[in-house]
Amino acid sequence: MSTSPPTDATIPEEPGDATGRLDGSSPLRIFSVLAVIVLFTEVAPLQYTMISAALRQIAPAFPTVGANLNWAIIIFGLIGAAASPLIGKMSDIWGKKRMFLVCGMLFMAGCVICAVTGSWTWFLIGRGLQAMAIATAVIAYGLIRDLLPRRYVPIGIGVASTGLGFSALLAPIVGGWMVDNFSWRAIFWFLFGYTAVLFPLVMAIVPESRLRVRERLDIIGAVLLAGGAGLVLLYLDKGQDWGWSRPSAWGWAVAGLALVVSFVVIESRSRQPIMDLRLLFAPRVSMVLFVALFASFAIGFQNYAMGYMTQSPDQETLKSAVVQSTLQTVQQKTGHPLPPSAVHVALDPGYSYGNGFSLLEYAWHIAIWNAVLGMVFGALAGVWARRAGPRRPLLLAAAIMAACGVTYAFLPHTWVVFTLVSAAFGIGFGAYYAATPNLIIEAVPQEQQGVSAGMLGIMQSMGVAIGLAVATAFLNANPVKAQVSVAGQPPVVQEIPQVFADRGYEVGFLFAAGASLIALIAALIMRHGRAPATGGTAH
Repeated sequence: MSTSPPTDATIPEEPGDATGRLDGSSPLRIFSVLAVIVLFTEVAPLQYTMISAALRQIAPAFPTVGANLNWAIIIFGLIGAAASPLIGKMSDIWGKKRMFLVCGMLFMAGCVICAVTGSWTWFLIGRGLQAMAIATAVIAYGLIRDLLPRRYVPIGIGVASTGLGFSALLAPIVGGWMVDNFSWRAIFWFLFGYTAVLFPLVMAIVPESRLRVRERLDIIGAVLLAGGAGLVLLYLDKGQDWGWSRPSAWGWAVAGLALVVSFVVIESRSRQPIMDLRLLFAPRVSMVLFVALFASFAIGFQNYAMGYMTQSPDQETLKSAVVQSTLQTVQQKTGHPLPPSAVHVALDPGYSYGNGFSLLEYAWHIAIWNAVLGMVFGALAGVWARRAGPRRPLLLAAAIMAACGVTYAFLPHTWVVFTLVSAAFGIGFGAYYAATPNLIIEAVPQEQQGVSAGMLGIMQSMGVAIGLAVATAFLNANPVKAQVSVAGQPPVVQEIPQVFADRGYEVGFLFAAGASLIALIAALIMRHGRAPATGGTAH
């Protein structure tokens, strides 16, 4: 099979293309459509960064919630991942632009609810509506496949996968500034305004795809798939808190797996299944989903670990905080102040990381370099996929992720090292997110594009959830404890919350590297994706 770069002659165009493809349009028109689509999809990562930064400020508004405050983040990923295949299928049936705009309207409704409510229940309802933003990426891949000239599709997918930099570059800065200077509710109004500005641009600039799948929506299959994926994700997200082996916890996973099995059994007999199971289990699709699952382990843990490690205090700052807390406690109990010299604190074990960065400092020192390189190499990987096939960028991505995991584990834990390794990880990040949707596009007919991209989204969400769950278990097994002695008394041991020994992070990084190595081996075996990307003409 030839591996020469595809040209207009080698990438066939359908006569009178039934999708409304922009063949013959000016580059300005084509890239204007792409830019608007990409900016609209960036609202999902944009909100994630901002809301994560604001959780501590949101907490006082819901004082009875306690540790369940994390549901503000969990419910977004949970509902978004479970609903993506359903919304993808709806876009195949009823129109991609139409569902793109519906997702935007639901997101804006959720923003308003979260901005004004004082009820935790309504806040979670608002977050659930906002979760529809995750599905915009699924629909975007279909719009790009249907609308852009074939030769631009691989590049467009690469750009869409990593964005135009607004969410990655500005979200930490804008989010941090809003958290520091305004009420947390301002973030939701900002997100509402961002979407409201783009909404008429989508209506005016992005044409509707003419492609329609002439079949009814398989409600039973959709409920089984969404419910099964949602319950399994719930177990993965909350299992650490609930206790992995408790029947009340694994019951969620068992129920979810039962729904997934029922989905496979029922869909295999359906005349119009939500997704053709023969296609789902075909190696050209199943191998991509397998790689996505394992590669996402590293993506989830890298983002989590970098934020926590650099925003944690260093050892001396932590000791000083423990001394001050102990002095205040003693004075409250006895009514007599003690000098700081009367309190001795020893950490068991110690740790070598910790810069005490604020969110803004973390953005400037580390996140921005990861984001810039991810954005650049996402586009370059799209070009590479068009010339040499999307499998090669995937191989590069998995190799970089594995190498970065090992490097994180064994090099000194300083912010300079983190910046350099995180920048290298950004190259792998960009190549991965450009390669996997291009592989799916090359693997499935355009009538199955939406639901197939939704399945890819589920596997990536599963991978992030599993990776974080396992890595969190490693961290919790390696806590940092403070031995506090007051005025020569026997020391009292207390565990320091959210601060972990080096070994916990190092084992987590090695686990992520191992998962990336499995993804690399699978990509090496994969037969699919070796030919230049055609923009979806192969199937």
